[in-house]
Amino acid sequence: MRKFLVVLDDSRECLNAMRFAAMRASNTGGGVEILSIIAPEEFNHWIGVGDIMRAEARERIEAHFNVFAKWMHDRQGIDPHLVIREGEPLPELLTQIREDKEIGVLVLGAATGKGGPGPLITQLSKSAGTLPIPLTIVPGGLSKDQLEAIT
Repeated sequence: MRKFLVVLDDSRECLNAMRFAAMRASNTGGGVEILSIIAPEEFNHWIGVGDIMRAEARERIEAHFNVFAKWMHDRQGIDPHLVIREGEPLPELLTQIREDKEIGVLVLGAATGKGGPGPLITQLSKSAGTLPIPLTIVPGGLSKDQLEAIT
C-alpha cells in the first residue's frame, strides 16, 4: 500500500496538507502516515523538566492527531498512523522516508504569508531532485472545495 506522509505541526497550512493527503489516499486506495517531530531545543532544561516537557509535547501531538484521525476516518474512511520522532526536523523527516518503504508521496502545506512557504519546503526545494519520493506542495490558501476538485 502506498502511504502519503504528512508532517503534523502547529502551522495553519498543515490542515490543507492533511486534507489533501486523506482525500488522495481515499481516492487511490492508499494510506496516510502522520509524522510529528519534537525539536531538541524544546528540552534544553534540567533532565527532570525536559522529561516532563517531552511528555507534554507528546500528549499535545496525540491530541492534535486524534482530531485529524477522527476527521479522516469519518469523512474519508482513512485510519492514519502516527509517528513521533525527536530531533532536527529535516533529518528526521528524511530518515522516516528512508526507513518506511511504503511511503510513496510526501505532502507538505505551503504558508501563504510573506515569510515564504515554510522552513521544510524551503530546505527540501534545494534538494528536491534527490528525494527518493515525490513531494506534493499544497497551497495553504486553497479552500475545501478546491481541494476536493483536485484530489
